[in-house]
Amino acid sequence: MDLPVLWFWIVAFFFIGYFVLDGFDFGVGIALPFIGKDDTDRRVLINTIGPIWDLNETWVIVAGAVLFASFPEWYATIFSGFYLPLLLILLALIVRGVSFEYRHQGKGVEWTRWFDWMIFVGSIVPAFLWGVAFANITQGLALDENFNYVGSFFDLLNPYALLGGLTTLTLFFYHGLVFITRKTEGEILDRARALALKVGVLVAVLAITFLGWTVTANFSIAGMMLAMVAVLAFVGSYVGTLLRRDGIAFALGALTVATAVLTLFASLFPNLIPNTLDPANPLTIINGSSSDYTLTIMSWAALIIVPFVLGYQAWTFWVFRKRISRTMITGEAPKEPAAVAA
Repeated sequence: MDLPVLWFWIVAFFFIGYFVLDGFDFGVGIALPFIGKDDTDRRVLINTIGPIWDLNETWVIVAGAVLFASFPEWYATIFSGFYLPLLLILLALIVRGVSFEYRHQGKGVEWTRWFDWMIFVGSIVPAFLWGVAFANITQGLALDENFNYVGSFFDLLNPYALLGGLTTLTLFFYHGLVFITRKTEGEILDRARALALKVGVLVAVLAITFLGWTVTANFSIAGMMLAMVAVLAFVGSYVGTLLRRDGIAFALGALTVATAVLTLFASLFPNLIPNTLDPANPLTIINGSSSDYTLTIMSWAALIIVPFVLGYQAWTFWVFRKRISRTMITGEAPKEPAAVAA
């Protein structure tokens, strides 16, 4: 396999890891006002991702660094053309991270409520805008001869991109709700499952439409196969949620996210960004990659470092695998059921 081809799929791997892991973090944040009926409920929800959200978020930093080092032209085009959306994503992630740390400072009900809403906004904005960004990359951009984006911000808000944003938004919401069923107990779990079954219907409609549009516009056998796997995985996740098999439902939900993102990369390959102004001159893995020397050094570094990253991620999930309950937050013993009079 050529090194540019290898690193195209390594970039895909890191973005898939980011969307799978931070995707359910976004979903939990979006679920906050829907599932959390009081402050204790919301503390339970936040604690389900409290020990891991920042580790999950580092995947986007690594993905961006790998993208910059392996495909600098791709990196430059995306970060210049998507400057405003990426800035909004960055600000939303900052707001969300600050809110996780400051909401529990005990300054009063209004203080906590404001930070809860900031977590919600800081989750919903990137969940939507990441879909818009990747849909535009897959569809193609108006590029000049130097691969600079020459369109406007509003050109990015086309129907296909907006559909992509709604798809990732609802899919991450569902992914987070299923994660909540995996990590909580009692009424919170029941509310999350009921809402997941409702949101899942919307996800099915949007995802099938978006993936069908993607495969039709950028047909490839690999893309079609991956889209079918994504649909089947989601059906399995939905059935698992319906049957209260939370572990299976979450695993298949993660597979849904992974194969849906992989469908976009497979539909894109071997291009990095199709050129809508000059279709004969797209940005490709050949004219957008670093030198073979650079990619060789990166390959050896990845071979050594990536297994440690994956091992540490798995170890973290194992350490924080237990369910979170209201009694763990309040410190109160569960109430005994009232005695029935004879």
